[in-house]
Amino acid sequence: MHKDELLELHEELVVIMEYFSEREEVDDGLFDEYHQLDVDPSHVHKSKSEHKHAVFVLGNSLATAMTEDEFSSAGRIGKRMKELAEDAESKI
Repeated sequence: MHKDELLELHEELVVIMEYFSEREEVDDGLFDEYHQLDVDPSHVHKSKSEHKHAVFVLGNSLATAMTEDEFSSAGRIGKRMKELAEDAESKI
């Protein structure tokens, strides 16, 4: 995936995050890990690896927001996103 495509994906995931952030049943701290990264889709000067890591961390949080248990489809996706985030973080 090219960096510009990754930035577009990152931007779309942020829109979804904002939707979930407004819902009352979603834990307030769910997206804290993503926010602590300080990597925003508009930060084009950040490396592709940093954006990839942010996308996986955000994807994990979004899957968590949609899951009812770890064995649901969203739960399995969340687990995989966490693994990918850890791998991406090791390459930064």
